[in-house]
Formats: sequence, structure tokens, C-alpha cells
Amino acid sequence: MTFREARRQDVPALVEMIADDKLGATREDYRNPLPEEYYRAFDNIQRDENQELIVVEHGDGKIIGTLQLSFIQYLTYRGGVRAQIEAVRIHRDYRGQQIGEAMFSWAIAQAKARGAHLLQLTTDKQRPDALRFYERLGFRASHAGMKLHF
Repeated sequence: MTFREARRQDVPALVEMIADDKLGATREDYRNPLPEEYYRAFDNIQRDENQELIVVEHGDGKIIGTLQLSFIQYLTYRGGVRAQIEAVRIHRDYRGQQIGEAMFSWAIAQAKARGAHLLQLTTDKQRPDALRFYERLGFRASHAGMKLHF
């Protein structure tokens, strides 16, 4: 497996993985051609030094996973930096092969290398398997998360 920064030509494969579950299918618009909004979002992410959009490649070059790391500066924790992990997906043909564990090991090392004092994430309550996976990795539900959708 190889971890690398995503490229613009990777966007369709990434959106396909993000849309490939019960929740993603209701909020994403994966089609050919891909809506321009996804490319605009990619361009914004690429310009932001506090964002890392990562792909995981199989030995044959196929994209089999993705995640996004965001680094957020705070005044709390003595001006600490938090890393936020989002959009963790593994291609359906490669699930159950410990790729998720490898992705999180990589993300944790990256967060530490950037000076983050913690790595945080959210997961939808409708994803109990994901919740169990994160707990197995050592994540704890320490806060109540809330969202206001517009």
C-alpha cells in the first residue's frame, strides 16, 4: 500500500467511495461527468496548507482508500493543534483486510509529526460498525457532538 496526496484526476474515484454506502448514497451525486462542485472543493482543499486529502493505492495503482486530515489551530490546550479525520473510506472490494488500521496508523503518525495534541473524528450514529472500529483503535466518545445543517 502507498499513501499519497490526492490528485485532481483521483476525484471521481474518491467520490465513488464516499457515495458507496447507505448514507453517502443519499447526499452525494456520483455520476459521469462528476458535478463541478467536487472539483472546486478539491481545489480549495489543495490550496489550504492545513488540509491533507490522501489516497491509498494498492500495489497495482488502484485507489483503495481515502481520508482527509484537517489541522485546526486553537487557543485552548496552550495554543494547541488538533487533527480532525474525515471521509475515511475503503473501496468495497478491499474491506476486512486491515487497511483501515493501516490508514489510521498513518494518520496518527502524520498528526503527531505536525504537532497535533489529539486526533478527533465524528461518526454518524447510523454506522455502528464504524463506531466499534474507532473504539477498537482507542478512540473514546468523550464529547456530545451536535450539528446544525443549513
